[in-house]
Amino acid sequence: MAPEWDWESGEGLLGLDDPGEWDSAFERGAAHLGTGVIGLAYQCSLEEAAPRIVRAMQLPDQEQRGYAFTAAGHAARLHERLTPQLYAVLRVEGAGGGAEHAIRDVLTYVPFRRLPSWLKWRWVLATVRDKVQGWWLRAADAGGDAWRALRRRK
Repeated sequence: MAPEWDWESGEGLLGLDDPGEWDSAFERGAAHLGTGVIGLAYQCSLEEAAPRIVRAMQLPDQEQRGYAFTAAGHAARLHERLTPQLYAVLRVEGAGGGAEHAIRDVLTYVPFRRLPSWLKWRWVLATVRDKVQGWWLRAADAGGDAWRALRRRK
């Protein structure tokens, strides 16, 4: 029995494992293409899924484009790398936009040595920012504890 993928409702598309089926749906302008590429990211190799993820990132429907960026984040988690084409689209989209969560996933799951130089700078910046913020929060907690201790003594 062949798997059933319902492109109208999105039912079963997270299990999509046939890149040709996604290509056919793309050509006929089916709905839920972003959901389909998440399925491809889970079920297929990075080399099979990446070109389709890139195409889905260009879709006019903002929601489906968001799903394509989610698929890129899942691909980074699963494969600990992305293709140069996916990195290029993430760079063009930039941080703060639809690619923000995908970029964060890449920084979390892709080893530093595999990152392109533009993402290495972002990784360094985020690491320094997080460290300084941690120091600030610990200092604020210590100050608050000291203040409460002084108030109790009176």
